Amino acid sequence: QVQLVESGGGLVQAGGSLRLSCAASGSIFTLNAMGWYRQAPGQQRELVAAINRGGITHYADSVKGRFTISRDNAKNTVFAVNLQMNSLKHEDTAVYYCAAGGATVAAGWPPSIPYWGQGTQVTVSS
Repeated sequence: QVQLVESGGGLVQAGGSLRLSCAASGSIFTLNAMGWYRQAPGQQRELVAAINRGGITHYADSVKGRFTISRDNAKNTVFAVNLQMNSLKHEDTAVYYCAAGGATVAAGWPPSIPYWGQGTQVTVSS
């Protein structure tokens, strides 16, 4: 089993920045990739960004150039990632979920992902 612990999120004005962090523990040797998904009210859960153990990243078109996902190499006992979100827009408002699993984390198909965090609210005021 894998446990995911998220931190970050909150309320920010449009144009501002936030940083989300997620650390995986437990059977992390089973993991190939981690990422972030988001879900706004009434919307489907969608991929935001993903990164694999080799450092290859994948972004949704809507966040390219504004969001950056990275490995947190300081936490060498866990598989941890950060999501730096800059130039935030009102439409970025959603609950953000950390996701972990195999290569399908980057595929944008939530049912294929075995591990999820509890979610953290990001609210961008316009």
